[in-house]
Amino acid sequence: MAERRDDESESRRILERVARETAPGGTSFIARVAKDTRDRVTAADADRSDPIEYWGTRIGRTLGLIVAIWLLAWLVYVATRGG
Repeated sequence: MAERRDDESESRRILERVARETAPGGTSFIARVAKDTRDRVTAADADRSDPIEYWGTRIGRTLGLIVAIWLLAWLVYVATRGG
């Protein structure tokens, strides 16, 4: 009986989340991804009381993003050039 209640509460939680994410008044998927990416690169989750960790995280994540974009551009260039 307890397992059934757990399944029902899990199902309700999933349905509420889907309804919240697909509601017309909610933020779009692209807006959420853009915000999450900005927060990730700007180290919103880093400890601001430690400036070394904060700036190191920002620099590392920014360089990682730049390298990933460069690799993607290089891949497109090589693929369109014909090998």
